[in-house]
Amino acid sequence: MNAIPLFQVDAFTSAAFKGNPAAVCLLEKPASDQWMQQVAAEMNLAETAFLTPDPAGLRLRWMTPTTEVDLCGHATIATVQVLRELHATNTLPDWITPHWKQSCIQFQSRSGILTAEATANGIVLDFPATVPSASTPPAAITTALRINPEQLLWCGQSRFDLLLRLDSAATIRQLQPDLQQLAELPVRGVIVTALGDAADHDFISRFFAPASGVPEDPVTGSAHCTLAPFWQPHFGRNTLFGFQASSRGGHVRMDLQGDRVRLTGHAVTVFQGSLRV
Repeated sequence: MNAIPLFQVDAFTSAAFKGNPAAVCLLEKPASDQWMQQVAAEMNLAETAFLTPDPAGLRLRWMTPTTEVDLCGHATIATVQVLRELHATNTLPDWITPHWKQSCIQFQSRSGILTAEATANGIVLDFPATVPSASTPPAAITTALRINPEQLLWCGQSRFDLLLRLDSAATIRQLQPDLQQLAELPVRGVIVTALGDAADHDFISRFFAPASGVPEDPVTGSAHCTLAPFWQPHFGRNTLFGFQASSRGGHVRMDLQGDRVRLTGHAVTVFQGSLRV
C-alpha cells in the first residue's frame, strides 16, 4: 500500500492551535481532481494544499472542502513550512529538492508564478495585489451583516471578493452575519475591515466565504492582497500590519511593491502522517 505524505500546519501564528490551519499533501504522482477534492473534504479545513511535479517546476493547488480556489496565502505558507522542515532534516523528497534553492522556492499556480522564501523573520510570499474598485453595495448586504446602514463606510470588489469598510474595530469584532445570505453573493468571499484598535496592527479584518465552503476563515493571506492596496493610501506607507479577528486570530505583515504584495507570517507544524492509497 502506497503512502502519501500529509501534514497539518497552523499558519500566520508562532504558536500551535492559533492562526489558520491548512493541510499539505505532497503528491509525487498525478492524482485526479475528484480524489484531491475528496481529500480536502476529509481534512475539512479551510484549505488543503497539493504540491505536484510540473513541466515548469512545481505546481501548487488549493482546495476548500467543496471547491478549488485560485489563490491561498495561509496554505502556501504551510507548504513552505513543511518543505523548510524536511530540508532541515535531510528528508526533502528528491522530486522537490532541485527546486529548493537557498531557502527560496517557486510554484506554478492558477494565479501565475508565486515565489516564497523561508527567512529567520518568517515565511515571505510574493503574491499578486488584487486591488479593489469601488462598487455599489449589494442590496441586502447590511441586513446580511446585521449592521446599521450608517456603519458601512465603503464598498468595493476585487478579483475574488467583496470588500467592505465598516465604522470601527468593535463592529468588526462583534459581527455575527447571516452566512446563508452571504453565500448567495456572486463572489468568493466577503472581507470586512476597519481601522485597528491595538498597537500591533494598523487595521483589522474578518473574512467570510460560505459560498466556498468556509463559513469564516481564521486568517486569509489572499484577502490581505486586497487589504494592502486598499489601506496604503490611508497610511501613506507601503509596509502595513493587519490583524484578522477570528476566534483563532492571526497577524499578517504586508509590503506593497507595485502590483505585488509580500506577505510575511510564521507557521507551526501540528502533525505529520500519510494517506493510504
